[in-house]
Amino acid sequence: MDEKIVKVGLVGFGTVGCGVAKLILDEADSIAAKTGLRLELACVVDIDTDSARPLKLPTGILTNDFDKLLKNDAIQIGVELVGGTKAAKQIQLKMLKAGKDVVTANKALLAEHGNELYRAALENGRCIAFEASCAGGIPIVSGIRTGLAANNISAMYGIVNGTCNYILSNMTNKDEDFAEALTQAKQKGYAEADPTLDISGGDSAHKLTILASIAFGCEITLDDVFVEGIEEISKADIRYGGEMGYILKLLAIGQKSKDNRISLRVHPSFIAKDNRLANIDGSFNAVSIFGSAIGQVMYYGRGAGMMPAASAVVADIIDVALGNSATSFRHLRLKSRSKTAPMIEKIGDTVSRFYVRVMVKDQPGVFAQIGKILAENAISISGVLQHEGRGPDNTVPVVIATHPNKQSKLTAALDGLDKLDTVCSKPVCIRIVDIPEDKD
Repeated sequence: MDEKIVKVGLVGFGTVGCGVAKLILDEADSIAAKTGLRLELACVVDIDTDSARPLKLPTGILTNDFDKLLKNDAIQIGVELVGGTKAAKQIQLKMLKAGKDVVTANKALLAEHGNELYRAALENGRCIAFEASCAGGIPIVSGIRTGLAANNISAMYGIVNGTCNYILSNMTNKDEDFAEALTQAKQKGYAEADPTLDISGGDSAHKLTILASIAFGCEITLDDVFVEGIEEISKADIRYGGEMGYILKLLAIGQKSKDNRISLRVHPSFIAKDNRLANIDGSFNAVSIFGSAIGQVMYYGRGAGMMPAASAVVADIIDVALGNSATSFRHLRLKSRSKTAPMIEKIGDTVSRFYVRVMVKDQPGVFAQIGKILAENAISISGVLQHEGRGPDNTVPVVIATHPNKQSKLTAALDGLDKLDTVCSKPVCIRIVDIPEDKD
């Protein structure tokens, strides 16, 4: 069988870029044998052509001249791996205008400007493939877009940031505090020198924006997602939650109700210890999806790193070259922004159970005060944990688990608790997420 030559231009020669180039160069024969496509790396564009990389390119491939990609009509596919939003957006728009299909791992760009870029691609008769943008090497985008196309997806619960999952796993399993676990994550290469985007929940929000758009068929924007990070999490709360039967994870949650209200949020979440997601440790990612026909399905694997991300990028290149991406991209239908905006549920209207820890003075009548404020806000208690023994400043922790209630009512109750003279520090609140299990 004759092979089809597919010339690829790559913009960005950082960690993932090196992995993509390596796969194209090293696995060309294997890919050709399986697909009939002979991938050829026509050029790699980067502003830095001098720094040493873990991969040596053939002579003449590395350049700082973007026009060598744009003006080469033989290059059919342009891969954008520079990161960020401003320059990357212009790079993608120029490649689309030049008649190139685009492959990208840029989650921030798609979360913030995806709707605009998708329209530009369609206007130029091209497609954008973005498997690596959401969960590294896990084929979650194609799974939702094609594998689950027959399903009405009602919910997704995802651990989609390896840095946060590694930190919380260490705090849980090794009793490390946050700072110590973050240091370990940096030493292992799981956290950036500036980990703000990860630990703030921003990275997970980017991914949720993209996944929710294709899962629910709507033009979702980053502003639709409520975001809360893990910076304030203490190992004491992880320990108390563990005593109540929970494991703490940073979850990206998308839910669509029967009346088509969509809730999108990223926040620390206590989940039952016997839930499948509770056992996802270290830097691994997992996304649990609920569909009308399939029930529950989980995607699991390495969510970051050079080669897992490169695997997803090269898979997209192959899918574009085969014509599959163009077909699925043309048939991607998203409800317009004007129709989507009224469907988004505000965080105050979301219903959840809650873990609340209050540091109080060790004196009579305190629990009665707490109960009174909770009752005034129609919050019912499902469980209480209190250890004997006094802590700093003659204080003791009172830990409460609530029955389901609106976030707005819990927020009002927290404000009331914070004003009590017997409460010695700002109350801690963590949502308890009851993920349904599809069991025989």
